[in-house]
Amino acid sequence: MNCLPLCFLLGLSACSVLALPSKSNQGRVYDSELSKEAHAGGQGHNAEYDHDAFLGADRAKEFEQLSPDESRERRLRKLVPKVDTDKDGFVTESELKDWIKFTQNRYLEKTVVEKWCRYDTDKDGAVSWSEHRQTAFGPISDEELETDEKYKVYKEQARKDKRRWKAADTNGDGRLTKDEFSAFTHPEEYSHMKAIAVEETLDDIDKNNDRKLSIDEYLNDLYTPEERAAGGEEPQWLKDERESFGKHRDRNGDGFMDKEEVQRWIVPDHYDHAEAEAKHLIHEADTEPKDEKLTADEIVNKYDLFAGSQVTDYGEAMKRHDEF
Repeated sequence: MNCLPLCFLLGLSACSVLALPSKSNQGRVYDSELSKEAHAGGQGHNAEYDHDAFLGADRAKEFEQLSPDESRERRLRKLVPKVDTDKDGFVTESELKDWIKFTQNRYLEKTVVEKWCRYDTDKDGAVSWSEHRQTAFGPISDEELETDEKYKVYKEQARKDKRRWKAADTNGDGRLTKDEFSAFTHPEEYSHMKAIAVEETLDDIDKNNDRKLSIDEYLNDLYTPEERAAGGEEPQWLKDERESFGKHRDRNGDGFMDKEEVQRWIVPDHYDHAEAEAKHLIHEADTEPKDEKLTADEIVNKYDLFAGSQVTDYGEAMKRHDEF
């Protein structure tokens, strides 16, 4: 991978594992880089997740700046033939799944290169811990980081980064190759990083630090005490999730989710996010006759689902480019 001309100024300490499905897991499920958006919320399906999955997060932002007509005809319709790889005039679930994986792999590779450009400051082909620390946290001395109260948040983040760093550094030399750096920045893509996903989730939710989750800790992450204090009846999805904790999350029935159970929750085995998203898009866009494949018209008619514009009044000075 070669460094791009412009590297995004993206701090690794801000990078989080990417999330999926519903309000009922509040973005805790580790997605395979489909989107930083939650797949669904208490009000229903999140269209921004679909945009990111179909277009890639970077191109989804470009589409948001387009008028509806430009989004539909000049961009989305021209994109359909690229998805229809066998050129039969229809987009099948398999073609859509492959396209989603392609766009997300492209986006992942791009973000890794952009961050690599910034963090490999001496350009020696590896990122050292000191390079990461300096780039992520700035010129803060070890003593300041350990003792100065104003750096308390940085200190905790540095601890978490160091733990993730050690897991990503598979050869143990203290420096990250590009592949190791990719695992550090995108742990959801690497099976040997699953344990880190569990630890980071417990850091967030496990309030009494016993390294397991009670039903209260689990539910308070989904529906905060502040939300409860606002009053009103407990939403049905939360009641469902309370029941799900006992039936599906706490598999050994001891009243807690241990690390193995947390891993099953946030990094589910045998679940293909791209396939699930392809099924969802076809279900939503396939009109009569229901043939489980999409024409260009069906995709364009559902442009809000695939690439809906959020901007209808945009300036002439806005510059865009066609990379598709």
